Amino acid sequence: MMAFVLDCSVTMAWIFPDEATESTNQLRESLIEGKAFVPSLWPVEVGNVLLIATRRGRITRGDWPRIHAILDALPIEIDPISTSRVWNVALELATEHQLSVYDATYLELAVRLHLPLATLDRRLSAAGRSEGLAIPTCTSREQ
Repeated sequence: MMAFVLDCSVTMAWIFPDEATESTNQLRESLIEGKAFVPSLWPVEVGNVLLIATRRGRITRGDWPRIHAILDALPIEIDPISTSRVWNVALELATEHQLSVYDATYLELAVRLHLPLATLDRRLSAAGRSEGLAIPTCTSREQ
């Protein structure tokens, strides 16, 4: 796989070893020759997960710079126009597939770029498949 849309659930599997699977590790390794695309809400969503993990004692504030450096070193491109698509396409996709607007933003990006959607979320995976997207096997979970 050369390029794909990356959602927050797969990103966190790269950060937290207990959430990783062979499939999520293979996706990360595919970035050696590929690229991941994320909507502009991705850094906010990742930051929120890190904040919650810190509050729960899973990581410390001292881990934040290391995690940022790890993610910053990967070829992840933040889509500059995804938030402008919320009011039309993303809301429609969210309604049609019973997704959150957050998840629909990842779906919208994958549909617009005609790229596979890497997610661990079963509902988002199903929505992507119904939109004709390739969904890499990541060992889905319900979220």
